[in-house]
Amino acid sequence: MNRIIIFIFTFLAFVSCADHYQPREINAIIIKEFQIDSVSIRAIEVINKNEVIYAGSNGDIGFFSDIDKPMVLEIKYQDSIRPNFRSIAANNKAVFALSIGNPALLYHLSDGKATLKYTENHEKVFYDALQFFDDNLHGIAVGDPTENCASILLTSDGGDTWSKIKCANLPVFEDGEAFFAASNTNIKTMGSTVWIASGGKKARILKSDDFGHTWQIYNTPIVQGNGPQGIYSIDFADKNNGIAIGGDYSIPLENNANKAITKDGGLTWTLVANGQNPNYKSCVQYVPKTNGKEIFAVGKTGVSFSNNGGLTWVAVSKEAYYAIQFVDKNTAWLSGNNKLGKLVLK
Repeated sequence: MNRIIIFIFTFLAFVSCADHYQPREINAIIIKEFQIDSVSIRAIEVINKNEVIYAGSNGDIGFFSDIDKPMVLEIKYQDSIRPNFRSIAANNKAVFALSIGNPALLYHLSDGKATLKYTENHEKVFYDALQFFDDNLHGIAVGDPTENCASILLTSDGGDTWSKIKCANLPVFEDGEAFFAASNTNIKTMGSTVWIASGGKKARILKSDDFGHTWQIYNTPIVQGNGPQGIYSIDFADKNNGIAIGGDYSIPLENNANKAITKDGGLTWTLVANGQNPNYKSCVQYVPKTNGKEIFAVGKTGVSFSNNGGLTWVAVSKEAYYAIQFVDKNTAWLSGNNKLGKLVLK
């Protein structure tokens, strides 16, 4: 079932200067919605304007096309366990999906086959997000602590083998500090650098500049202190300028201390639009090729847009989504409960 929501939007005039981007003023958007039965989708991997891969709560891995017949892979999982996927990532060889819960199961998906690449059994195991670096060889997954540090998996061979970092090589976490498996976007990679955002007791940023081998950790002013509070999503426009968003999932209409930006690569953070919309959001993404000016944030409270680097925002849709990922400057895919969405800016 398709449902098209059409709004009118306008653009500011573009300035003819190569070094100065004049952002668009979007008053509303076009979202084309596609119903996907009986699956919560928090993890998507964009292929192009017409195709997206998703990993779902019922173990489904789907290749969705809005111009051709969608396809759900027929996968026989190990020990007949249907994984609850909230993480998906791709390199130039294959797609990888990682489950939450015990046991943790990381699958390599290629040519319609699923090969188990990593398993972890622990009563506290819970993996939240998975991403590859730009070289498509190095990859990283992050999960809640099973000891006194983050659970972090690394690969350097394109996903053939994965290993867990020892706590001795990671910053110590406070009791109650963890992560959120909300949209597969509490990890951001760029070059050899990776940032990871935490929540709960503390809302902090872990950063590594060497593919995850050595780490630093930095405080943020994002709301924190108990379970549902903290950073749910981060993104960076470049190695200096980034944004973190989240809030309190249990009080989604609250908008205090839930958005912050950095201009020094994540070392320090400043609250923006404090006490103003948007409220709780589970995913934030910069629009490509807009010089870090245009940003979209989505969550169960709707879709919001900023054209000034996150300083002020406008609500552009009340539709609930978990995640958004851009294809290009004018096209993005979204995912939610029992649905995918395609956002188009013309």
